[in-house]
Amino acid sequence: MQKSQSDQPSMIQANNLTKRYGGQTAVSNLTFSCQPGEIVGLLGPNGAGKTTTMRLLTGYLPPSAGEAFIAGHHTVNDSLQARRHLGYLPETVPLYPEMTVEGYLHFIGQVRRLDDVWDRVDEVLEAVGLLDRAESFIGKLSKGMRQRVGLAQALLHDPDVLILDEPTIGLDPAQIVDIRQLIATVGRQRTVLLSTHLLAEVEQVCNRVILLMNGRIQADLPMSQIKQGSSQLTLQLANPAENSYDILQSIAGVTAVYPDTPNQFLLSFDGRDETKQLVAETAVSQNWGLLELKTNRLSLETLFLEKLKEAQTAPIPFEENKVPS
Repeated sequence: MQKSQSDQPSMIQANNLTKRYGGQTAVSNLTFSCQPGEIVGLLGPNGAGKTTTMRLLTGYLPPSAGEAFIAGHHTVNDSLQARRHLGYLPETVPLYPEMTVEGYLHFIGQVRRLDDVWDRVDEVLEAVGLLDRAESFIGKLSKGMRQRVGLAQALLHDPDVLILDEPTIGLDPAQIVDIRQLIATVGRQRTVLLSTHLLAEVEQVCNRVILLMNGRIQADLPMSQIKQGSSQLTLQLANPAENSYDILQSIAGVTAVYPDTPNQFLLSFDGRDETKQLVAETAVSQNWGLLELKTNRLSLETLFLEKLKEAQTAPIPFEENKVPS
C-alpha cells in the first residue's frame, strides 16, 4: 500500500536552527519541515536570513546551534549522503564562462562520480530547454540562460530535494516567467525550497509559504489558506478620536488593528458577523462618524506587510543580544 504524504519522512527538516556571527544572530531557532512533493517559498525582505538559512540546510555553513536533515541525513554528521540527495542553486551561480554548457555539466557529473554522465547531461539539457545551446560557451549566454545552466547542474544527479536561492534575481520579465514555469515543472517529483522576496513568485509557484523576518519565522501557511483569505475589515471614520485605536483593539473578536490613513483602520478579526456588528456599534456610540465598514480578504501582500510591521516592533529576546562564549 502506498504511503500517504503525511506518512512519508520529511525531505527537509530544521530543528531549532541558529546561526550567529560574533554578537549578531542571523537566524534564530528555526524549526520547520518540508514534505515530498512540496514547493515551499521562503519569503522575506532583504536581510531576513533567507540565504543564511539555505546555506545551513545545504551544509555550506555549520550551525551555531540546532541541526538540519536532508532526506533523513544530518547535514553535518552525514553531509556527503545529505548532499547526494540535494541539488543547490545559490544566488550567484558558480559557472565557468570559458566552458561550453555540455562541457561544464560533464565536469560536474565527473565531480559527482555519476555513471553514464553524457546520457544524464543530455537528459537535463532537455529538461531545462538547453539542448540547442549544448555547445555554446557559458560566457556568451544571457543571464536567463545561465540560470538554466545553474538549474541543470542542480538537477544533474537527480536529487530528491532542490534548494534554490533567488533563482529569478536579475532576470527580465520574460525570463522570470520561463524560470518559474521550469521550477514548477521540475518540482512535481521533488521537494523544492525556494527563497525570494517577490510575492508574485511565491503565489505563482509555491504551495506553501514560510515568512522569515529578522531571522525568525513569522508565519508558515499553505497557499490554499492564504488564497481563501483571512477575514479583515476596512473601517473608515469621519471623526476618529485619539483613543480610537485602543478602543478598537479592545473589541472582542478583533485580533489586530492597523491605522491605514488618518481616517481609516484595517482590522483583522475572527470572521463572525457579531464582531462586525460590535465594531459598527462601537463607532456609532463613540460618535466617530461611521462612513464605511466593509469586509475584505487578507492577501499575501497584506499578510507580508502585517508580519513585517510586527517584526519591526517586536522586542529582541535578551539571549540574542549576548555575545556567544
